Amino acid sequence: MALSPTRELMAAAAATGSGQGAFNVIHLETVEGLLAGAESAGLPLILQISENCARYHGGLEPLALATLAAARRSSVPVSVHLDHAEDEQLAYQAVDLGFGSIMYDGARFEYADNVAVTRRVTEYAHARGVYVEAELGKVGGKDGAHAPGVLTDPKEAVAFVAATKVDALAVAVGSSHAMTERSAALDLARIGALKAALNVPLVLHGSSGVPDDAIVAAIAAGMTKINVSTHLNGFFTRAVREYLNLNPAVVDSRKYLKAGRDALVPEVARLLSLFSTVHAQGEK
Repeated sequence: MALSPTRELMAAAAATGSGQGAFNVIHLETVEGLLAGAESAGLPLILQISENCARYHGGLEPLALATLAAARRSSVPVSVHLDHAEDEQLAYQAVDLGFGSIMYDGARFEYADNVAVTRRVTEYAHARGVYVEAELGKVGGKDGAHAPGVLTDPKEAVAFVAATKVDALAVAVGSSHAMTERSAALDLARIGALKAALNVPLVLHGSSGVPDDAIVAAIAAGMTKINVSTHLNGFFTRAVREYLNLNPAVVDSRKYLKAGRDALVPEVARLLSLFSTVHAQGEK
């Protein structure tokens, strides 16, 4: 199956009020495990490469080209997305490499600067048919995400989307990045207010720290794209650790990386199925 544009996957999920899973790539073994899980579920997937991941690999291009090649071979619709790019030039590189979408993260800037840079990135991407996600409100660490004044304001979100022309908006509603416990409490009323105010899909970052029932409620309240990384990394790492504990003499890294890769498959399929069966209030 040909590589799918993120725009199509997001439009399909938004039309039914369901959730679209977007799972982070760490290395090629993650790509393979994530794709196998999506194929097992028979559901579309957005593969995400973050700026941090690109930096770990010494640059975006090698892992990006491998991920794009693997996605093209998938039997289900798959798109490739640049996640949390604070480097403007990296966003442009992802567009030029053939990504279906990019997320430019200007949340560290003051509002006016965030608007200016995000608008510039969006113009570049849209001229080349690439979908753009941005962030308003800071989805930060566990403490910061719950601090007063951090959550996304619906009125400001409307102005931001109008000024930047972005296609999707990541909003701060109580989740936090890199949580290893699924204990985050989401502001469902705020999600509903944002959904009612905006004409673009909402994105939930930090979903690894959100329990299943809260994710389901968030999708029902209006979330579309559901980002997951740390939660799935845990399945991979636990499987590798167990394999090495049981096989302390192994030296072939393919053997324990295969265990990690295989451990992703059922959880990826489960999450994608969970997200796809929920429907936002008032939508079918």
